[in-house]
Amino acid sequence: MLTRLNLPDDVPIEAKMVTRAIKSAQTQVEQQNFEIRKNVLKYDEVMNQQRKVVYAERRRILEGENLKEQALDMVRDVITAYVNGATAEGYAEDWDLDALWTALKTLYPVGIDHESLTRHDTDSERDDLTREELLEALLADAERAYAAREAELEELAGEGAMRQLERNVLLNVIDRKWREHLYEMDYLKEGIGLRAMAQRDPLVEYQREGYDMFMAMLEGMKEESVGFLFNVTVEAVPAPQVEVAPVEEPEDLAEFATAAAAAAQQRGSGAAVPEEAPSKLRAKGIEDESPALTYSGPSEDGSAQVQRNGGGAQKTPAGVPAGASRRERREAARRQGRGPKPPKSVKKR
Repeated sequence: MLTRLNLPDDVPIEAKMVTRAIKSAQTQVEQQNFEIRKNVLKYDEVMNQQRKVVYAERRRILEGENLKEQALDMVRDVITAYVNGATAEGYAEDWDLDALWTALKTLYPVGIDHESLTRHDTDSERDDLTREELLEALLADAERAYAAREAELEELAGEGAMRQLERNVLLNVIDRKWREHLYEMDYLKEGIGLRAMAQRDPLVEYQREGYDMFMAMLEGMKEESVGFLFNVTVEAVPAPQVEVAPVEEPEDLAEFATAAAAAAQQRGSGAAVPEEAPSKLRAKGIEDESPALTYSGPSEDGSAQVQRNGGGAQKTPAGVPAGASRRERREAARRQGRGPKPPKSVKKR
C-alpha cells in the first residue's frame, strides 16, 4: 500500500490499523519466545537425567572396577534379545534358526550347531525344542567362548589383559555412542515445536522420544561392545624398558662393604624395586585410553622445556615456539651461544 502511494521512507506510519497489526504480531512473537525460554530448563532436565546415567557408568569404569561381570551381563542381554526376536512367533519348526545363527556369528564364534539342538518328536510333526532350551544352550556356549577369549589374551599379553581390553572397549563405545546421541537429541529438539500444530505437547513428546532414543543407545552400546570384545584384533605392545645406571665397581674392600650395607638397608626399609611393566594391549579401531600429553615449562636459563609422557625432556631455546623443528632450535641455540658453533676456516701461512 505504501508503495502504491509513493510515500517517502522517512514518513511515519500513523494508521491505527497498521499499528494494531504490528502490535499484535509483536505480542505473538514475544509470547512464543517466552514459552521457549520457560521450557528451556524442562528440556535440559531430560538431558540431565541421561547425562547422570552415562557419567556414572564412565566414572565406575575409570575407577578400575572389575568389569568382567558387566561384560558377561552384556553378552547375556544381547544374546537374549537375538533369541527373543527370532523365536517370537510360531513353533520350533517355524523359527529361522539359520538367520539367527548368522546374526550370532557376527557377535562371537558360535561353537554349537542348531541342528544338534533340534529333537524331532515322534508323536507329532513338531520339533521338540523350546525357547528356554535354545537360550540356555547359547548362553552356555557364549560363556565358554568368553573364557577362551580371556585365556587367549592372557597368553598373548599376560594376566589382566582381558580386563584391560574390557575397559578400553567400554570407554570408547560409551563415548562414541553418547556423542552420536547428543547430536540426535539436538536434531529432535529443533523440530519438536512443530508437534504443537497436531495438538500435542512438545515437551511430553520430547521426553517420550528422548527416552526411546536413550534406551536404543544403551542397547546399541551393549551390542557393539560385545562385538568388539570377541572380534577386535589385538596385539601386545612391549612395555618401555627402564634404563638402569651402571654400577661402578668398588676400588677396595671398604667401599664394597659400605655399598652392601646400603643395599641391605634399602631392602629392609621396603623401598620399591623397579619391576618390568606388563605388556600393553593395542586394539585396532579402539583409541588408547591414555593419550600422549605434552607438558612445557621454563627452565633455569629461561628456555622452554618440553616434557612428554613417554619420552625425555626436550629443551627449546627462548624465543622459539614449542613446535619448532630441530633445525630451528639448533639455530636459535647457536645464536644464543649455547649450541655447537660451526668450525672456523683455517688460513694457510
